[in-house]
Amino acid sequence: MGKGLLGVIAAIVIAAAMFFSSYNGLVSMNENVTSKWSQVENQLQRRNDLIPNLVNTVKGYAAHETEVFKAVSDARAKLGGAKTVAETTAANNEMNSALSRLLVVAENYPDLKANTNFQQLQDELAGTENRIAVARKDYNDAVQSYNAKIKSLPTSLYAGAFGFTAKDYFKADSAAQKVPQVKF
Repeated sequence: MGKGLLGVIAAIVIAAAMFFSSYNGLVSMNENVTSKWSQVENQLQRRNDLIPNLVNTVKGYAAHETEVFKAVSDARAKLGGAKTVAETTAANNEMNSALSRLLVVAENYPDLKANTNFQQLQDELAGTENRIAVARKDYNDAVQSYNAKIKSLPTSLYAGAFGFTAKDYFKADSAAQKVPQVKF
């Protein structure tokens, strides 16, 4: 074998190793995005599981606030049935709105605010909201890294051919940009 043939074989082996390494990196990044999304869904499910207890506690004090309870129930059902990032985002935004209205109802009942069960549920919900925020940030960070990788050269030349496409970010509702009003 001549030196030229060995050089060609070496170049092919190096190119193949680089390709497989890059491909495996994309697979790993894609799985990371999927894992981070699962964490978002886990935290949303945790919140969904807490909500019936919160609603039942508030119902005991405010039985006539049926519209608010229906809104929470409907939003919870939509969140449970969401399949895509966009559907989950929309359902999550609806849930945030319904929970805000539920907490406003709770504010109108001083005995409820002093109730230990309500306080524990409200604390659990606040902790869950923090976990959701962290999970969304982690997911969006993973999406950013993944999307940047598949759009960068040379990866962009073959990523689409192997089914690696850009992922959607979890976006806040446009209403979240408004400053909330606090009334006492």
